[in-house]
Amino acid sequence: MLGAKAVPLAMAGVRKRFSGEVTEDEAQKQRDKLLGEARKTAEAMLKTLGEMKGLPLKLGQMASYIDGLAPPGYEEKFQEVLKKLQAKAPALSPEAAEKVILSELGSPAQELFAEFEREPFAAASIGQVHRARLHSGERVAVKVQYPGIDTAIENDLKTVALMEQMIAPIGRRYQTKEGLEEIKSVFMREIDYTQEAQATEAFRKFFADDPTVIIPEVFHSLTTKRVIVTEFIDGIDYESFCKTARWNQRHVATKTIWKFMFRSLYEFGTLYADPHPGNYRFVVDPKNQDDVKVGFLDFGCVRVMSDEMIAGMKRVLLAKMRGTQDDYERALVEVYGFDPTDEEGWPLYKAYTDHVMRPLVIDEPFLHTREVARENVAFLVRGERKIVWKQGEVLPNLPKPIKMPVENTFVNRLQWGLASVLAGLEADYNFHRLTLPWIEGPRRPPHGLDVPPPV
Repeated sequence: MLGAKAVPLAMAGVRKRFSGEVTEDEAQKQRDKLLGEARKTAEAMLKTLGEMKGLPLKLGQMASYIDGLAPPGYEEKFQEVLKKLQAKAPALSPEAAEKVILSELGSPAQELFAEFEREPFAAASIGQVHRARLHSGERVAVKVQYPGIDTAIENDLKTVALMEQMIAPIGRRYQTKEGLEEIKSVFMREIDYTQEAQATEAFRKFFADDPTVIIPEVFHSLTTKRVIVTEFIDGIDYESFCKTARWNQRHVATKTIWKFMFRSLYEFGTLYADPHPGNYRFVVDPKNQDDVKVGFLDFGCVRVMSDEMIAGMKRVLLAKMRGTQDDYERALVEVYGFDPTDEEGWPLYKAYTDHVMRPLVIDEPFLHTREVARENVAFLVRGERKIVWKQGEVLPNLPKPIKMPVENTFVNRLQWGLASVLAGLEADYNFHRLTLPWIEGPRRPPHGLDVPPPV
């Protein structure tokens, strides 16, 4: 269904190339038609992905907020529709959610909680969230996993694994098996809410000394593999905050979100790999409008990095900031596996790394915009296209593989997603000075989380 509706978009470039001279009125009608088709395609994706949940829905949510993943020229139409996936996918019936709670906790929701809202206020790829109140008075969020979602995700991963096996003679050159195992490991941890509870507690300890970061308390006695109960964080959602907040409020929020992402990564070696707009709440003090705190809600997709990987990432950054070009290039080879003998890939991947590291290495305020966020993706896509599709050749050319560390698989999700989130806030900051102390400083153990051994 999606493929048929996407054909007009795929053909847009072909029509433009072969249509010849057209009047401005005809050209405008053609553009309007194509934009209409883009909206229809996005709506079809919204319906289908919302019904599928699991991994397909996750991909749809990524396309809904990461600038550059939608077809060029049609981003606004796609995101206008797909952003509905950010906060609310089609939900379970109240009876189905209550059955999960009864099965997991042994008592009905109406007994476990003084108040329990049967209709969820948020529903996403793995579970949905209900407002409730404990008998002790605290307001809480009760996240209930969709029945059978673990099996569905396992089946999704098996399907991907089967495809990987089919292309194994070629794909193994590009570490497809290792990359798939990394994705599987992270997503299978995500469907175990006891793992999320541990990660949430770890992040609470990371930022216990920072009043600008709010991380919900976990109620462990009401948390199982498929139900997690946390403190309810009230505040302004991302979309509303972007539309209504003053510049100085967005400036503070920009700093806080960056600090949350990169202090946890460089100081504690822990990657928060889901910078989804639905995972933030902005809390403004009514007595002091400049006092803005940011609440972070979902800690299911977290990846603890090895000491070796964190040291390598810091080495690349410091070599770019302070070393010679030789130091920098040697670090790219030894840390990220770039190949200086690859005449096409070496200059591309080096230039791409330069591009995405700009906010970290340039000592001046940096403004993330929609154009910057889109270019983070488009830069790499353009370069890869030139390598794969040579002018005048019918068959694609296989690029020379690089031995990128498997641990780095989810880093692109962070840098692409975060750039898009910060673009929505439209406030600049000197990210270099903010991040430098954590880059220069030692890696500290992540509280309650295991550091994996180097591969």
